Amino acid sequence: MPTNDAQQWSARPYHRRWLLAQADGLFDFFQTAAINPKGGFYDLSRDGKPLATDNPARGIHASARMVHCFAIGHLLGRPGSADVVDHGMRYLWERHRDQTHGGYFWQANDTGAADASKQGYGHAFVLLAASSAKCIGHPLADSMLSDITEVIETRFWDEQHGAIAEEFSADWQPVPGYRGQNSNMHLTESLMAAFEATGERHYLDKAERIADLLINRRAREEAFRVAEHFDENWVVDRSYYHPNEMFRPAGTTPGHWLEWARLLLQFWVLGGKTKDWMPEAARGLFFQSMALGWDKDKGGFFYTLDWANAPDKRSKLWWPLCEGAAAAHFLNAHQESDFHEESYRRIWNYVANNNLDRNFGGWHEELTEDGKPSSLLFPGKGDIYHALQACLIPLFPADGSLTKMVAEHPLEL
Repeated sequence: MPTNDAQQWSARPYHRRWLLAQADGLFDFFQTAAINPKGGFYDLSRDGKPLATDNPARGIHASARMVHCFAIGHLLGRPGSADVVDHGMRYLWERHRDQTHGGYFWQANDTGAADASKQGYGHAFVLLAASSAKCIGHPLADSMLSDITEVIETRFWDEQHGAIAEEFSADWQPVPGYRGQNSNMHLTESLMAAFEATGERHYLDKAERIADLLINRRAREEAFRVAEHFDENWVVDRSYYHPNEMFRPAGTTPGHWLEWARLLLQFWVLGGKTKDWMPEAARGLFFQSMALGWDKDKGGFFYTLDWANAPDKRSKLWWPLCEGAAAAHFLNAHQESDFHEESYRRIWNYVANNNLDRNFGGWHEELTEDGKPSSLLFPGKGDIYHALQACLIPLFPADGSLTKMVAEHPLEL
């Protein structure tokens, strides 16, 4: 798809206004409808109503992501955002936090822990929420940041390998035999945010070790395809299967290659542009995702590939598109090329024609291979995080996390 001009879309006033309008639509969709008056947030149906109202379980990642996103909203100047942050922070601190054994429950409800397991993925997002809340001066932010940092360092962190363990029981009995890429990737994002919020270098040091293990070594060994599943010694497990295809799908997931491409460039800037392998790896990851993961006939990214690079789960999810747009923006900022710009436009063209729900608002989070709304994995609209960041990241310099960029740079349209 030729660009036919030299100016990037992200520099064009109309495109920037279009992106901001999509971000506003997402804020509008979630800001009031997702609030559970008893605490935490509802998962929403396609038409923006709670999927369940009778003591629903609230996933920790969803609560933490709402805090993060509405902290960004507050920094942008969106009225009402600080109240959403406070609502989420109090639920994380008062209901998800295990006041007996420490750490944070994977799911909570009105009566206690709906799932008392302690999962690295969830703890990564608590760190992100605390870091973002600190950027707007929330009164619980410092206490939560101190608490979650201690839990990660004393319970999850594996100094030998430079990454975190995946899961523990409520009383911290380890769940053996598995290490996961996804939780460590999101922890990398959160560690960088914590470094930006505090200036404490130990957060960035941990992020670098995770990136080195998962990308500079393991993904490089796989021709810049990111393996998802490992044994306790971080040996790739190609035969891994788990029934939860939402969080642990088999095979490889091109959307995570895209996510890592952005995170590596973000770290490269934060770390003073001293790690030459990071821009190289970001280029390789992005190229492979477009070459292997993009459906050249119908558009969109296949959810998963098998180890022969053939599509496996052929559904088209929203979040790989979001990560692709954000990664293309970062690559265009630091390694400008026609390929990166063409990819950026291709991704947003697909989103505009397929993912935007013009009847009810928000985005369709799951599509069939042919681009029709579906709900095999995601029953409604439960997440603002990926889409909001995709809309806002191109509006700011590609020099750090979205939260930091919004805090430090005025929005220009």
